[in-house]
Amino acid sequence: MPVRITPDCASPLLDTAATRQLEQAAAAALPAHTLMQRAGLATARLALALSPHAQTIWIACGPGNNGGDGLEAAMHLRRWGKAAVVTWLGTPAQAPPDTRSAWERASAAGVTLADAPPGQPDLVIDALLGIGANRAPGGQLADWAARMNAGPAPVLAVDVPSGLDADTGTGAAVRARWTLSLLALKPGLFTAGGRDACGDTWFDALDVVAHDFSIAPAAWLTGPPGAVLRPHASHKGSYGDVAVIGGAPGMGGAAVLAASAALRGGAGRVFTCLLDPNAPLLDTGHPELMLRAWATLDLSSMSVACGCGGGDAIRSALPGVLSTARALVLDADALNAIAADAALQTLLQARAGRPGRQTVLTPHPLEAARLLACDTAAVQADRLKAATALAQRFGAVVALKGSGTVVAAPGHTPCINPTGSARLATAGTGDVLAGLMAAQLAAGMLAFDAACSAVFLHGQAADGWPARLALTASGLASALRPA
Repeated sequence: MPVRITPDCASPLLDTAATRQLEQAAAAALPAHTLMQRAGLATARLALALSPHAQTIWIACGPGNNGGDGLEAAMHLRRWGKAAVVTWLGTPAQAPPDTRSAWERASAAGVTLADAPPGQPDLVIDALLGIGANRAPGGQLADWAARMNAGPAPVLAVDVPSGLDADTGTGAAVRARWTLSLLALKPGLFTAGGRDACGDTWFDALDVVAHDFSIAPAAWLTGPPGAVLRPHASHKGSYGDVAVIGGAPGMGGAAVLAASAALRGGAGRVFTCLLDPNAPLLDTGHPELMLRAWATLDLSSMSVACGCGGGDAIRSALPGVLSTARALVLDADALNAIAADAALQTLLQARAGRPGRQTVLTPHPLEAARLLACDTAAVQADRLKAATALAQRFGAVVALKGSGTVVAAPGHTPCINPTGSARLATAGTGDVLAGLMAAQLAAGMLAFDAACSAVFLHGQAADGWPARLALTASGLASALRPA
């Protein structure tokens, strides 16, 4: 039975190649046409559950196996008393074997093919392309996709909204209210444009388990971090020290946001190291924060968040920070400075070979593009590839921010974060993430786990924000709940 994918569901994600491999292996172990029959039944059941009062249902079927899933669903919906109006871009003579069998079964059940979509359907089932799409729909496909997007009827996409790249989440796609991913969840459903195109994502494995066929995932959908029990007999030294280095003239707020997030994240002590020479010696709004000059601290025993509001002033601090910090989160202006300076890049790469040193980079797409010497479009075209390339280049954990933040590291399968929303598109929320991540590192978490945990909790705090109240970065920091 289909299940709805929520942020509580840690799940493997299979790319198109692995999905096809799984499909072939499962089909070889089952009677002919079994997978498509299961897929059609799952689609029809979910359509009935999501839109029980719909009477006229337009099932738009493409020429391939995605269309076959739609034909199978139409057969069940007709048997259940629904007006299943099928438009099919294929023909029995040219259809793949499974799809031809589905057409025969649908015809035997009384399903007929319409020349055009119904005028006012109550529900639309998008079974045009599935994972077979590697380019934007054209011709009749494009016309029907546009009609789906323009019409008032809700759309249930079968496997993948037509036009969406299942691996990258890119492409001009049908905008579905619901998507039923079949056999395996795909990375593109959860990053780049995937979440906007898919709406609520549901999943049916069709009684097939990828692990049974030894198929490795391309990525993982991150689940919630486990709860951390703080022993009663502990003290502030048990949870580590965080230093936040940033806050050039006019940008002190960024460093304070990161520092307050580190406090909320459970750090034992937090030092705010402002780069503004005229900064005050006390933050009366956050008296827990200790203001220090960064050069007076022993960074070799600390977790450091560096770059928040750092401006050009961060450049002079970076050689010392890169050389000495035990654990390091590099954000914002620190990343821009490193992208522009080969010597700083060498220092960053050298950290990977030093025992006990951990590093996390937290770029948004433009910062990632600068580090990779490409443009933002290239990063967004394949976010998993870009994050993995950055991690390999610098020997660090990378949290590539954006819709479906990607966490990558050498030797790890990448993770895609399921929490967060467009509410986070406001100034300062990235500083909050950097501070929270530094607190997780200070408490002793490994860098990859700390990045996944912080990104999840950061997004979760935004998801829980009151619907009619604008989200601010300071409010987000106050709403953080450490694992």
